[in-house]
Amino acid sequence: MSTPVSSAPTAKPEAPPLPGRAEFPHFLAIPTRWMDNDVYGHVNNVVYYSYFDTVINEYLIREGGLDIHGGEAIGYCVESQCRYLAPLAFPETIDAGMRVLQLGKSSVRYEIALFRQGDERPAAVGSFVHVFVARENERPMAMPAGIRACLERLHR
Repeated sequence: MSTPVSSAPTAKPEAPPLPGRAEFPHFLAIPTRWMDNDVYGHVNNVVYYSYFDTVINEYLIREGGLDIHGGEAIGYCVESQCRYLAPLAFPETIDAGMRVLQLGKSSVRYEIALFRQGDERPAAVGSFVHVFVARENERPMAMPAGIRACLERLHR
């Protein structure tokens, strides 16, 4: 005897609500580049991750004293994801908003939203997790005090 198969559609899980500009305490204006566009005339999906990396690391270097060449700590990306909501294209400048959702001893989860300048609704929303490791042995370590302090300012 076989189990009857239902033809009723399954309910789609609801997407989390989209954050607005006011929910992000830090912004970086990032101009798109000609090479960012793909053959369809919009920024290729993989480039969004580059924008995430740019807003995060620019902030850590300027505000937290991250020394990418000789510092004791290195931030490794261990997880990232992106929800694409509207296309971006060259030539335009996007506003990359960033906040910290979770702050641990050696790790941090960021939320990043990419906005067209002047728009309240994001074109993309993503997350990115850094784990700070010791440069010498790549083992997790407590994040340096300057980095922790700057990230605490973005913790929401």
